[in-house]
Amino acid sequence: MPLMVVGTSSHVGKSITVAAICRCLVHRGISVAPFKSQNMSLNSFVTADGGEIGIAQAMQAWAARLSPTTDMNPVLLKPKGDCVSQVVLFGHPYKDVPIAEYYAETPFLLSEAVAAFGRLMQEYGQVVAEGAGGAAEVNLYDRDIANTLLAEALKIPLILVADIERGGVFAQVYGTLKLLPEPIRPLVRGIIINKFRGDPAIFESGIRIIEDLTGIPVLGVVPYFSIPLPSEDSLSIADKVHRDLPVRIAVIRFPHVSNFTDFELLEQYASVEYVPCGVPLAGYDCIILPGTKNTIDDL
Repeated sequence: MPLMVVGTSSHVGKSITVAAICRCLVHRGISVAPFKSQNMSLNSFVTADGGEIGIAQAMQAWAARLSPTTDMNPVLLKPKGDCVSQVVLFGHPYKDVPIAEYYAETPFLLSEAVAAFGRLMQEYGQVVAEGAGGAAEVNLYDRDIANTLLAEALKIPLILVADIERGGVFAQVYGTLKLLPEPIRPLVRGIIINKFRGDPAIFESGIRIIEDLTGIPVLGVVPYFSIPLPSEDSLSIADKVHRDLPVRIAVIRFPHVSNFTDFELLEQYASVEYVPCGVPLAGYDCIILPGTKNTIDDL
């Protein structure tokens, strides 16, 4: 049976959770493909046939031991500034649209996403889908093709992931579930508490409280870990900790920086800092001007 992983907010670990589930299924001899109907990211990957998808879906495909395809991320939004995004549909530029006009495309893009999901199911037998951002964005319910509208169309089980590291995990979980639309709430079959530091036995009472409050089982408490996987979006930059190594490299953090995952291999061998514009650059051994989605404005 396919399933969908949604989160209480952005950056809770949905992408890693999908990748982990895909790899676990493959280890059990079950063919599976990842899927994300709509992604917003300037970190992208080019598929074998020249299409562009989010880097996270490429990573999930590798976890499933597959070659990434555009059906795994049919809609990719690449912000260009001034509330305008480039819409990449099945790997190729579709149009540039102001965000207010983008929502007029909802019925068409949802139908394309559902069709892509169907093709993956037909080819691989199982699909693990990923939501986007927080699942309980109530102001977006009528146009959220990444979460509620997709879940309503597919009617597959949902797993809710919450990030305990940032605090407020009880409010995250309980609030998200209470705010989900009535047709969607029964689809949530399990909860994962992610990024736990320390002894998980300490949180056993917390698990019981969450289960008593929600009536939904906590499937597991995942420890905090750091592994060198490519970052999905610029939210990851704030969490980076540069290492104290002899070579210091400054990567200028342009407002529309793109594909900064190009430099993440360097982070294992040098002290790499993503430096905002205007910060003094004395003391660095190398200064890198990275790619950007809006070259003229950023320069």
